[in-house]
Amino acid sequence: MTVSRTIMIVGNGPVPEGAAPVIDAADLVIRFNDCRSCSAGGKKTDIVAVCNTGRPALAMLGGGRWKTHAAVRRARELWCVRSTEKFRQLRPEIEKRHPELDDLCDDYTDGFRTFAAATGRSFHTVPASTHESVDAELKSVDPGDYVVPSSGLIVIAEVLSHWRRPRDRVVLAGFGHAGWAWHPFAAERRHVDALISNGRLMRLDQNYISAFAQGA
Repeated sequence: MTVSRTIMIVGNGPVPEGAAPVIDAADLVIRFNDCRSCSAGGKKTDIVAVCNTGRPALAMLGGGRWKTHAAVRRARELWCVRSTEKFRQLRPEIEKRHPELDDLCDDYTDGFRTFAAATGRSFHTVPASTHESVDAELKSVDPGDYVVPSSGLIVIAEVLSHWRRPRDRVVLAGFGHAGWAWHPFAAERRHVDALISNGRLMRLDQNYISAFAQGA
């Protein structure tokens, strides 16, 4: 079957040696927040998906470094991963259960929207329904107690549900499934592995890189 497009979703974890040319050859490359995947993970950046609530959002918008980052400047589109509606609903329960996270639901979507408009970029906010579908799917892989899914998993779900065409190949790179304690990373890994087993995703590994080098 002929592949229509290759969509690379590139997290901020380590990427395999030789990944850069493979990522840069993709039709669509999505990176996250401050795009730490650049360099070893190539340069091409079509979409930057940002965590638009809480401290990460404030840090990105609060100074000039993120706005002038080479990958951000190359991107033609900006995605806000956290739905304003969803996080407004979540705020009372999060503040009750985790008072130390009292700023987690502070919303900076308007700041990113303004930046996108001022710099001529397209802008997209991932809908609450995508977040809710991820929560529902995680129930089958024993997520335990968590606050919210990771931005990476939300973007995977958004691409598979709303952006992937029937013959597209969706490939993950730089996903270590580790980080903030209140993301359910072990469950997320099990969920992603199931999607790979079902043929809906691939991981960028040495076998994939070798096949690319051989023109497969």
